[in-house]
Amino acid sequence: MNMKAQQRGVAIVLAMGVVALAALTATAIMVSQSTWSRQIELTAGHVQAQLMIQAGLDWTRAVLSDDRRASNVDTLSEPWALRLPPIPVENGSLVGHIEDQQGKFNLNNLLKGGKVNLAQLAHFRRLLSILALPPALADALADWIDADSRPLTDVAELALVRGFDDGVRARLRPFVTALPRFTAVNANTASPEVLAAVVEGLGLDGARAVVAQRERAYFRNFSDFFSQLPPGLIVPTENISVSSDYFIATMRVTIGGAQARGVALLARGNTGWPAIVWRKYP
Repeated sequence: MNMKAQQRGVAIVLAMGVVALAALTATAIMVSQSTWSRQIELTAGHVQAQLMIQAGLDWTRAVLSDDRRASNVDTLSEPWALRLPPIPVENGSLVGHIEDQQGKFNLNNLLKGGKVNLAQLAHFRRLLSILALPPALADALADWIDADSRPLTDVAELALVRGFDDGVRARLRPFVTALPRFTAVNANTASPEVLAAVVEGLGLDGARAVVAQRERAYFRNFSDFFSQLPPGLIVPTENISVSSDYFIATMRVTIGGAQARGVALLARGNTGWPAIVWRKYP
């Protein structure tokens, strides 16, 4: 995507965002007051902030739906990857961003068919080593997941696993996710650390070279990515993709003295708006 095309795309998305948010906001405000009557302890500002958060999350779903119709390849140069600049709302502003989750290592890949996936366990050990964390933590997590064959619903659950203290979780957080099914790593959005973890023999320096090449021209398919690897490496096609289905949308709104934040995991299919897997208002 050239710079002018990208700029046009950004302008279109931002313009669409303003229009869509205005429409969604108008609809939200028309929702029956009974929707929020259960929250009578909240101030009017907090109620309005919650409505704006929902409008913002709906906007992100519309953006991702439009993006899928336009292309099956997802890159960090696309408009969805840009942070939404502050949008004025009544007595305040709304900001937000969308983050691809398949640029990260999916911790739930450790479990396959109710058993530990040894290949993915090796990937996670490499990631821990790259991040200067004890590789044995991978076994602790695998044991915890395998105990009841229950996948993680959120990375925050790592706090329940032996050895994953505050420092470990903070170090891991930018590189891992917890998705409801097995997912490949998107080579167009993954960090060098994640690529080095899932491509055996690549190494961190090799992964950085791949990312540098990606910044010059994104990968259109698996073969495109594979052609940039050193000779002799073996990469199962199930481990690498150039598109993504899972995203986290984060919205923050300030109205008067009231603030609210909404976070949602979105699962995108081939048609329609992405489904909301979970949402939180932390």
